[in-house]
Amino acid sequence: MKVFVTGGAGFIGSSLVRHLLCNDDIEVLNLDKLTYAANLQNLADVAGNPRYRFEQGDICDNALLAKLFVDFAPDAVLHLAAESHVDRSIDQPMDFMTTNILGTAKLLEAAVHYRDLLDGNQADAFRFIHVSTDEVFGSLQAGDTPFNPDTPYDPKSPYSASKAASDHLARAWHQTYGLPVILTNCSNNYGPFQFPEKFIPLMIIKGMQGKKMPVYGRGDNIRDWLHVADHCNGLETVLRQGQSGATYLFGGNAECSNLQMVTLLGEILDRLQPRPDGGSYTEQIEFVEDRPGHDFRYAIDVSTVQSELGWTPRIELEDGLRQTIEWYLSHRDWWQNLLERGSVVERQGLARVSSERGTQ
Repeated sequence: MKVFVTGGAGFIGSSLVRHLLCNDDIEVLNLDKLTYAANLQNLADVAGNPRYRFEQGDICDNALLAKLFVDFAPDAVLHLAAESHVDRSIDQPMDFMTTNILGTAKLLEAAVHYRDLLDGNQADAFRFIHVSTDEVFGSLQAGDTPFNPDTPYDPKSPYSASKAASDHLARAWHQTYGLPVILTNCSNNYGPFQFPEKFIPLMIIKGMQGKKMPVYGRGDNIRDWLHVADHCNGLETVLRQGQSGATYLFGGNAECSNLQMVTLLGEILDRLQPRPDGGSYTEQIEFVEDRPGHDFRYAIDVSTVQSELGWTPRIELEDGLRQTIEWYLSHRDWWQNLLERGSVVERQGLARVSSERGTQ
């Protein structure tokens, strides 16, 4: 199986590429623009794999897309390339409109042209999997029913609005052109190789540095956390078993407030790397001004993907967090290099905090 992955040098994308290449029957083409959050170091262990090919480029480049589709002849596309940081979307919304909306439209168009070149059986087997976020559904209150595939869209930020638009485009290309599209939406991902501006690695790194661990508002906003390995397993399941036109939601069944999350991270750090002064990392928690339009709660109902595809999250939250902290403790060079190359996170004094969504 030949799989064309877009955004494969980002956090979720690189995790997916490594996951797919564990299967001897899969070849991967990775197209990534290598913007600030992408990092080829994430893929160093597979760079020499004969079943792996990397191409630097933009999904908005029509000529490049046409060439790659013909040259690689994929059996499926897994589309993860996107701008995905909520705070950046507030500051620079047009970057999100260009990549997430126009880029998706161009990729869909290229996929249709390629599909039309295939013979009947190949065309029927081809799949376009569009990877999205639960943020497109808006915000829940404490007692609300979790998101499911029939939940109406209600995006609240420029990021989530741009992803909602890309979801609608994918469905429109399915209905109008018969492109065999599958949509997936996921909750907050976490795990190794996550860019340091994201919520969990930001808290881990700030804690290890002895700095304040900033939490928006009162820290009572609730998120459902999904380990990236579980998400990648789900995406492979969709790749092999998903039905054209279907939507599948992936969540970790692990809701907690931001304050609960940072407290848990601090407690795990206390056990793994005690502070020299004998204090607790939880003492470094600091509340900061809330984000504009901050959604209160996200939650995912995974019953559809469980019943139809047999997928379920396997990694318990505390186990996954401990493994993630251990990774950041043992890979200081990886995240220190990112900070030293002048990331916006450090230049802005880490004034804002965000969460990793369903892309990159």
